[in-house]
Amino acid sequence: MARATDGDGQPVPQRLLAAATRLFAERGYDRTSVQEIVEAAGVTKGALYHYFGSKDDLLHEIYGRVLRLQQERLDAFADADAPVETRLRDAAADVVVTTIENLDDATIFFRSMHQLSPEKHKQVRAERRRYHERFRALIEEGQRAGVFSPRTPADLVVDYHFGSVHHLGTWYRPGGRWAPQEVADHLADLLMRALRP
Repeated sequence: MARATDGDGQPVPQRLLAAATRLFAERGYDRTSVQEIVEAAGVTKGALYHYFGSKDDLLHEIYGRVLRLQQERLDAFADADAPVETRLRDAAADVVVTTIENLDDATIFFRSMHQLSPEKHKQVRAERRRYHERFRALIEEGQRAGVFSPRTPADLVVDYHFGSVHHLGTWYRPGGRWAPQEVADHLADLLMRALRP
């Protein structure tokens, strides 16, 4: 059985994920071998297969950890005791900040997700759908209450905002002109203006 940590105490799964993320970003998912990942992580192939089973599982987990974080945070915003416009704006800004904070993971995933096995691809789509449905429910709640305009279907509003989020990896650079929160505030404000009655 593989040890849970390496010699300096870092958990083996985190070592593998860090190595895979770096290599996938530098070389691409399809041009990175399992052997290169385990060598970079300083573990054996047995350790990788113990924790992840395959390179496919590593790619899935790289994105999965970001999506789980975002889902937890969205659920907290959606369940908060605040007006719907506050909850939606907070959630809209948060997904921008958490995407920027995990930009390598998100970029790698969107660039490579088509290479997942059909089963994993279906699982990821279901996980993303759950997130989008919860976000859409906030928009619909505001539309029913008359706080948001019902003219644009909620599905299109979701696509509008997440199109901007998914595009961040193509232009945002850490240390550039705007801090993550500034980008988040601009995009959240655009969304709220689009929903104004």
